[in-house]
Amino acid sequence: MPTVITEVDPQLATVTAPTSPAATGFDPAAPALAELDRQVRAYLEAGVASLLGLDEAGLTELVAPLRAAVERDGTSWHHEPGKEDDDVDFLLVLRTPDINDAVPAMRRGAKTGVSVIDREEIVTYLPVEGVEVPDVDAYLLTGIDAGSEFLNVRPEDALATVRERGRTPLTIAEGVALATVRPDRLRPNRCFSLMGSRTGTNQRVPAVWISERRPKLGWCWDRNPHTWLGAASASARIVA
Repeated sequence: MPTVITEVDPQLATVTAPTSPAATGFDPAAPALAELDRQVRAYLEAGVASLLGLDEAGLTELVAPLRAAVERDGTSWHHEPGKEDDDVDFLLVLRTPDINDAVPAMRRGAKTGVSVIDREEIVTYLPVEGVEVPDVDAYLLTGIDAGSEFLNVRPEDALATVRERGRTPLTIAEGVALATVRPDRLRPNRCFSLMGSRTGTNQRVPAVWISERRPKLGWCWDRNPHTWLGAASASARIVA
């Protein structure tokens, strides 16, 4: 059975400093297309593109059709989050064959991400009703909110609020992508659940948090609030 963390690591607040946006190479003043190029480079450097059998030229070709949407609408995708510094205008999502293979691309400093959901179980996590994930290798997620306003709120209650607002919860793959491309949005005591993926009818909700100073993919209970765990959401998913 996967290990489930129920309490925050007591070292986090004093030992683990948040990753700054600048440390990721993110520049809030950069044009939207420049940010898309930065995300492409981040995937290449982290080895995620190779999981799709793509080199730099192949990934650039795959993403090329999305550039028109970014150039046309990128400046309109900003979302005012419930808490300061929770927003990401858009995120390039790559669908890897096995999510666990992409988990090490989540990093905090020199430490790579780990998963406590085994390969046999992770394939059983599917999009929840109402969440339509594009059947393509690359798409855009827009208007992302890391969801710190939902700290200490039960995931099932957070999901109801997200849906009332006409927004969509993030899936496992999208959460891993967010922590890979914008690790500054995964912070001590401000981590996030991924309510867009569930396995069967049980109460397991996947989440990304920080443990032992590294990103970790695991799950927590749907009806258990955690003071350090919010709920990530987005405005839309866009294909070329």
